Amino acid sequence: MAAIGSSNVGFQLLKKSGWKEGTGLGAQEQGRLEPIETRVKNNKRGLGSREPKLKPKVDEDSEKDPKKPKPEAPKKKAKLAAKRIRKMQEEEKRLQEREFEMAFFREFWPDNV
Repeated sequence: MAAIGSSNVGFQLLKKSGWKEGTGLGAQEQGRLEPIETRVKNNKRGLGSREPKLKPKVDEDSEKDPKKPKPEAPKKKAKLAAKRIRKMQEEEKRLQEREFEMAFFREFWPDNV
């Protein structure tokens, strides 16, 4: 790769801050003499990635294998459903307590409600 041209904006900024053409960057001028090569990245993989990761193939025979543990999706769904029901019950209980509190205050202190 060739050095940057004198019409380049970066070149002009370096010149204004005291850099001399042909020397490296840094306190002892030990840095790179030419800019780092760049290329356009057109995929969604990481910067260091070279090839896409291959997805493991699912064999039909492996699904029928009794030694292989079965996925526990039904247990997970049941757990989530139980959690959802518990949350709804807790919310209902909070609403009932709030209603009781409002009724109590209405009965004993009607001016404040």
